[in-house]
Amino acid sequence: MQTFVLTDGGVARIQLRGRFDFGSHREFKTSYEAPLGASEVNELHIDMGGVEYLDSSALGMLLILKERAGASNKRIAITNCRGAVRQVLDIANFSKLFQIK
Repeated sequence: MQTFVLTDGGVARIQLRGRFDFGSHREFKTSYEAPLGASEVNELHIDMGGVEYLDSSALGMLLILKERAGASNKRIAITNCRGAVRQVLDIANFSKLFQIK
């Protein structure tokens, strides 16, 4: 998986591309550490538009991010979900835990 981080105002957008699975753990964690520590960022958008596959470990990584963001008083939104990615998030009831756009 590839990640790209773009910050605009108080929002950090983390774009994900490829397969979001256990092998992506280090890349994903590295992508959100700086925005979580940045005082000017108050919201993180996880852009799933380029994700072609995600598994249960990806769901776990999103939950860990949510916990860490809450400790830093930052909001999380998952954006550009479609197809199989959206189905997995819906089945896991992530709309009850995250704002999904």
